[in-house]
Amino acid sequence: MANLVIDIGNTFTKAAIFEQDELVYTEHYKALDKTILDTFLTQYSVDKAIISSVKKNSEEWEAGLKQKTQLIYFNAGMTTRIHNHYRTPTTLGLDRLAAVIGANYLYPDKDNLVIDGGTCITYDWINAAGNYFGGSISPGLNMRYNALNHYTAGLPIVKQDESFDNNSGDDTETAIRSGVQNGIKFELNGFIESYAKNKQQLNIILTGGDSIFFDTLLKNSIFAPYIKNEPHLVLKGLNAATQKHND
Repeated sequence: MANLVIDIGNTFTKAAIFEQDELVYTEHYKALDKTILDTFLTQYSVDKAIISSVKKNSEEWEAGLKQKTQLIYFNAGMTTRIHNHYRTPTTLGLDRLAAVIGANYLYPDKDNLVIDGGTCITYDWINAAGNYFGGSISPGLNMRYNALNHYTAGLPIVKQDESFDNNSGDDTETAIRSGVQNGIKFELNGFIESYAKNKQQLNIILTGGDSIFFDTLLKNSIFAPYIKNEPHLVLKGLNAATQKHND
């Protein structure tokens, strides 16, 4: 039997099929529809489905999915195998909660720092005992580039460049690139160093759309050997919540 995992974001919807813990298929869509879902249900023997959504309104296809399989809505109360000490749990982003659930599920009994590089960069730490106290949110890579153009009169739009490896720029474009990319690199190293203090071993888990780029920024870091790239961490966390829902 298979689990269908659906993560509805602001821009894209990600869908995945899991057979137990194994991710067998995943894709992202600008808009998910009944035809796509029917293909999933026909091709795979779906036993359960879980939806995590940033939107308040339901999608048109949800009612039909509910008729064909057991449908679960991920929520702040589904703290699978973790102890959530966030002061306002209902305001915690469901993607952040799913990510720490996924980290704890994949690497139990470990101190895990989850760094999600998306529209924003989030840092979330869950200790070896499964205690989650919160984390940090800062502007993401593209947000920083776009903000420099939007909030100034003369700075141009600049795109990221993975090959850029200078401490300073010698023109406006490279100065912006240095400020944004080195700023993120120093931020990443600073947060990791802070969380790594007095810990024998810290798993550093990168996820999100910019995770590969962040991995490149940290390639020469002393923490590089402890970095794991899990691009589908949120989906894996949702799948873990699905498996434990009826326990």
